[in-house]
Amino acid sequence: MKVEVVILEALFLVVALAGKYSKEMNEQKASNKSNQVEFRIAKLNQVWEKALRMQLSPVRLSELHSDLKIQEKDELQWKKLKAEGLDEDGEQEAKLRRNFNIILAKYGMDGKKDTRTMDSNRLKDHDAKEGDSFDDPRLDKLWNKAKTSGRFSEDELQTLHREFQHHKDKIHEYNIVMDTVTRTEEIQKNVISPLEGDVKEHALHQKHADLKQRMKDLSQGFERLRKITHEGYSADSEFKEPRVIELWEMAKRSNLSEDELDSLKEELRHFETKVEKHQHYQEQLELSHQKLKHVETLGDKEHIMRNQEKYNSLSERAREMGYKMKKHLQDLTNKISKNGLQHNEL
Repeated sequence: MKVEVVILEALFLVVALAGKYSKEMNEQKASNKSNQVEFRIAKLNQVWEKALRMQLSPVRLSELHSDLKIQEKDELQWKKLKAEGLDEDGEQEAKLRRNFNIILAKYGMDGKKDTRTMDSNRLKDHDAKEGDSFDDPRLDKLWNKAKTSGRFSEDELQTLHREFQHHKDKIHEYNIVMDTVTRTEEIQKNVISPLEGDVKEHALHQKHADLKQRMKDLSQGFERLRKITHEGYSADSEFKEPRVIELWEMAKRSNLSEDELDSLKEELRHFETKVEKHQHYQEQLELSHQKLKHVETLGDKEHIMRNQEKYNSLSERAREMGYKMKKHLQDLTNKISKNGLQHNEL
């Protein structure tokens, strides 16, 4: 009898210890997971942690993650250049710093209330009306004309709406860059030496050249929207996605040969497929997030865990695809413009 009691006590002890160690292991794993860093650069991790605290939407978080990954890649590449004694004038370093500031502004983490889209008058000399779809009366007027023209099928209207939204985003980007450049100029007013003054003057020239090019791109983009609204899509329209259309228009204005254009057209078709797939995953991510929130209100732990796993998987996939898509966009833009990172701040 005593032997049986001892055995039972031993078994209970083993089970208790197993439960204790299992719990400790799970807590340790959870702790390790929470302590994992997303990026190899400390300031990028700080931005990411701040974004999580801000509870940005899943799609915005996914976009931010991709932007930070691109920034990380460029900064690590620059560190190698610097170690090799390159970038002596600090031009690449200045671009990286500006790109980082733009990311902060784009996601509302620059400490400023984000009113650029609604009340900036840099690109318009009129007041925005409350409820405007694109925060710009010119775009709204054009969009309303397109909707009521009868020239577009439902699919074409969806495509056109994406183009209008893309143009609105480009205006927003321009205003962010303008704010960033203005703040940089204010900081750089105190020139210590003539040599430093020359370097700063060169940097300012580059920034203003960038702004001038962006303004030109916006003018051409608006003219394209105006033409499509009045004439409809032509039967031989090459692409549907705004970013791909923008690249193709840029390529046609460049000095590429016919053979190079044909080759690029094929690459852009592959890129468009990548953009569409990424957009699909973003939509699925948003739907998954909504479902998870709904399931959490029901309190079924097993159901919550299944939906959480699905959401985490979609989130990781969307981030991975977002990075690859933006990296491909960066490479294509560089290939067409031949001017490095000129159009790739965002």
